[in-house]
Amino acid sequence: MKIKDKEFVPYISEAELASMVDRLAADVSRDYEGRDLVVCPVLTGAYMFAADLLRRLSVPCEVHFVKYSSYEGMSSTGKVTCQLPFPPSVEGRDVLILEDVIDSGLSMHHLLDELKALKPRSIRICALLFKPNAFKGDYKVDYVGREIGNEFIVGYGMDYDEQGRTLPEIMVVKN
Repeated sequence: MKIKDKEFVPYISEAELASMVDRLAADVSRDYEGRDLVVCPVLTGAYMFAADLLRRLSVPCEVHFVKYSSYEGMSSTGKVTCQLPFPPSVEGRDVLILEDVIDSGLSMHHLLDELKALKPRSIRICALLFKPNAFKGDYKVDYVGREIGNEFIVGYGMDYDEQGRTLPEIMVVKN
């Protein structure tokens, strides 16, 4: 499949994504039973993952979207910008951040700094995908759907210059 100037091929199927989300939802539901949970999906990439995971949770939660970005095209700009911050209502509560993919960890580091200033009871991170070879963060990713290499991916909410987000599977750039 061609998106703009790049060719993409299948990488993670809809069925595999569903299985990953089922497992993550079961883990989160178990760990947050009886707690005051606020789930904060990071827009725009995590919206499909968030919708699927939230429908599968067996624990009540509030949902507050946040939006931070550092990507342009296929690479990070190195600068994180906030367009929709965490709400002050997270103070004293358990916060779960939902992210589509964590690679270098720069954006998440910035999010965590801002969130910690709001004094939540706890903070955990749930990422659909994690790129351990690119990760330079000093924090733990608590829930991971799957580890991947440093490939550039699109689909299931993730984009290439705002294209490809609505694909139901994840595609990888063809070398």
